[in-house]
Amino acid sequence: MRLIYVIIACLLPIGVLAQGAATLIADEVTLNDQEQLIASGNIEVLYAGNRLTATQIIYDRASDQLIIAGPIVIRTTDGTVLLADRGELDPQLENGILQGARIVLDQQLQLAANQINRQDGRYSQLYKTVATSCQVCGDKAPFWDIRAERVVHDTEEQQLYFTNASFWVVGIPLLWLPQMRLPAPTLNRAAGFLIPEQAIDTQLGTGIKLPYFIPMGDYSDVTLTPYVSEETKTLEVAYRQNFVSGSINIDAAVSQDTLEEGDRSYVFADGSFRLPSDFTLAFDIEAVSDTAYLVDYGYSSKDRLDSEISLLQVTDDTLTQTRLTYYQTLRDDESSSSLPPLVGEARYEAEVQPGFGGTLTFEGSVDTAYRYSNEDGDAGRDVTRAGALGAWGQDWLLSQGIVGRIETGLRADLYNVSDDSNFAETDLRVVPHLGGTLRWPLGRSNSNGTLHLIEPTISLGWTDSFGGTPPNEDSTRSELDEGNLFDLSRFAGEDAVETGGQAALGISWTRQGAQGLNSTLSFGRVFQTEAQGDFTASSGLEELQSDWLIGGQIVTQDGLTINSRALVDDNSGLNRADTRITWQNQEISLSAAYIWQTEDLDEDREDSISEWTLGGSFQLSDTWAATLEGRYDVVTDRPIRIGTGLKWQNECVNIDVSVSRRYTTSSTVDPTTTYEISGSITGFSTGRASGVAAGCKN
Repeated sequence: MRLIYVIIACLLPIGVLAQGAATLIADEVTLNDQEQLIASGNIEVLYAGNRLTATQIIYDRASDQLIIAGPIVIRTTDGTVLLADRGELDPQLENGILQGARIVLDQQLQLAANQINRQDGRYSQLYKTVATSCQVCGDKAPFWDIRAERVVHDTEEQQLYFTNASFWVVGIPLLWLPQMRLPAPTLNRAAGFLIPEQAIDTQLGTGIKLPYFIPMGDYSDVTLTPYVSEETKTLEVAYRQNFVSGSINIDAAVSQDTLEEGDRSYVFADGSFRLPSDFTLAFDIEAVSDTAYLVDYGYSSKDRLDSEISLLQVTDDTLTQTRLTYYQTLRDDESSSSLPPLVGEARYEAEVQPGFGGTLTFEGSVDTAYRYSNEDGDAGRDVTRAGALGAWGQDWLLSQGIVGRIETGLRADLYNVSDDSNFAETDLRVVPHLGGTLRWPLGRSNSNGTLHLIEPTISLGWTDSFGGTPPNEDSTRSELDEGNLFDLSRFAGEDAVETGGQAALGISWTRQGAQGLNSTLSFGRVFQTEAQGDFTASSGLEELQSDWLIGGQIVTQDGLTINSRALVDDNSGLNRADTRITWQNQEISLSAAYIWQTEDLDEDREDSISEWTLGGSFQLSDTWAATLEGRYDVVTDRPIRIGTGLKWQNECVNIDVSVSRRYTTSSTVDPTTTYEISGSITGFSTGRASGVAAGCKN
């Protein structure tokens, strides 16, 4: 029978009692005439959160020491585990000597030593030490280890100090250092070098990236990454900071290379802050020195940059938003000054539930588009719009389960146009609308548990425009899709409106299979009494009868998902189509996407687009993984980008190898092949273990 003894408390000096005595739990305890307390059996000693287990402990009052026989296991409050054959410690388990000992830090890094000296509960000094995070199989050397004459573990600073250290790989010494400091795995943010990366690029040559991490307090840090090759000298900077009410992130780089004259640079920054009254302030800054820099260095594939600052408030029944955006184009055939580069917007929306039923919606908005040029026409036009909307809508549940909705409203917009003689300088436009929708959900359940829902829908609407016809700045890329099939206006913005009468017909079928196979299929079409000139030829909405909208989805329980949508014209056939397929399980993740778009000069597309995008990741074994990606242009019969990667990782080593090829016809960007290799040993705070142990073979 296990007994809890407090005799040790009586034997300890008054000073120790004042600090809180250790508690001893043992199967048997005896007290001899030399004032030695001898405990044996299943022993536990508890002090200030530290826990020791052993087979025998002798407490000598004269020396105030614990003489311990192993196997000894000490677990400290920070998660450190010490194992030893025998030892002598004070009752607080803070000072003493452990023979034939090992320390295990954060279940990752183990340090084996002939002897460990414990001092002040903070320092552990190890002699003749071997450190590794690899699994040790008998007398076989681990994949890597660090051998040192002496190692000091500072538990307060969470640092490891090595003296006369050598680095060994599969039993072969590769590097010797007289002194070395490494962060312990228990340290989350330590200043020092991160995982280096070697890159071989056909434009930038063979180079190396060596990131250095610098904590700047508890809530901010910066990572400086020099990148040096025979073709470039680059410094990359990544800065992060958290505040009580938000955060900011900055990624930037500056380069001197042989590709372009002078300095090249970029900066991407973003942040978000919570303000009083549920407002959120957000900003996003994107800038680059030249059009090819981002692609040359692989920082981004964007061909238009947008910098924005916004203020947003969302409540249960209101929305308040202001934002200002600056655009910079990186395309060969565009100039930033004519995009327009500067776009501002302010909007307020509110919903009210009136006593007579339904929902009243009110909206007020102001937006502006500014171009630097004073040239007359599209290249220099500046437009400002101030508008207001009032609308009412209500839903009803009719007989036979039919769901009906009616809505009506009036919108007024005042435009000011400058630097374009094709439009009046000031113009007022008033747009009333009226519409109604009927939906008839029809459900059925089979005997095997499969559910079917068929929902035919029809909507009728009328819209007209009175007053001037403003320039279309914000609705140049609208198209028919499942989200706007039954809307009264399918334009993306406010400048263009659909006029005349219209009817939209659609039907959808949803199936929820008892065996986990779910699917949806939908068809729809729009009929107009007037042709809409602001829709492009490939939008599916240019004619009185729109293209057929066909959409579907299939989801299986074994991880397969298929999404597809198409716009089909009665005469010319397929106008647009896109399909996305994904399949994944625990070992494999595959994805494929196909897009087709016909040529459309109104959308600056002189040729058709037919393109495949493929991707995949494969867990080949517990330690091996591979990735694959690619984009292929069917029209030109040539790849756009291909890449593959191979990764090997176990509990103590991480190695990544990848190769990618970018093809391009741009006059500012050349085709490039890039090879990258990086690796790290895990077990320290700069390289944490996350792999699977390879296992020991008998």
